[in-house]
Amino acid sequence: MSPLLLSLIAFAIILVGIFVGSLLRRTLPQHHLADDAKDVVRLGTGLIGTIAALVLGLLIASAKSSFDTQSSQVQHVTADIILLDQLLAQYGPEARPIRERMRQAIGPLVEKLWREGGAVSATGTPFAATTVAEDAFAKIGELSPQTDAQRSLKERAIQASTDLAQTRLALFTQAGSSIPMPFLAVLVFWLAIIFASFSLFARLNPTLVAVLVTLALSASCALFLILEMSQPFTGLMQIPSAPVRNALAPLGT
Repeated sequence: MSPLLLSLIAFAIILVGIFVGSLLRRTLPQHHLADDAKDVVRLGTGLIGTIAALVLGLLIASAKSSFDTQSSQVQHVTADIILLDQLLAQYGPEARPIRERMRQAIGPLVEKLWREGGAVSATGTPFAATTVAEDAFAKIGELSPQTDAQRSLKERAIQASTDLAQTRLALFTQAGSSIPMPFLAVLVFWLAIIFASFSLFARLNPTLVAVLVTLALSASCALFLILEMSQPFTGLMQIPSAPVRNALAPLGT
């Protein structure tokens, strides 16, 4: 389910909470809304509000940290690709076929990364590298260096390809990680209770309704940001794929 749809559902549930609070105000006997009852409800909703605020803060921090980590890993992949190409260019013309295979592997690599990191996660299936990428990495090991400089460049190229594969695996294992639905449902339930308490002891008027709707929308927007950042390869805040696609310039003739 998309973050936008989930946040809209949360917004609707919070609005229902406001309506329920207003309905209870009209139906409950007056002595149930006495000052001592107000104090208890306010203390209880204050406690829930504090817990909800802490949870929201932790979720935002966790989602932002996960987003930054995966964005950094994509940058690392891009840097490893460029470094590997430069090492092979320094190795000599013997490595040109490998460099050509690397350029062919960029497109499938990007498509696989962004598909695995999307809303429909591929974490339920075993990891599989693209055939073109496997062929390029295998040919690096088949290089036959003739000089000490070429031997050094081959070792560095193997290390760079290993780092690239490890980062790629790290991205695969993190694909599809998002906020658990029961956790999100409890948080929305808390928010609905808080907003129900707002309308329980106050008579609704156009100004108050506008304020409560604005506050409910703000809370839903916070949930939207959390859900968006937990899926960094899709949506409005997705990590751009252009740097990886454009990492290697075409080889000259």
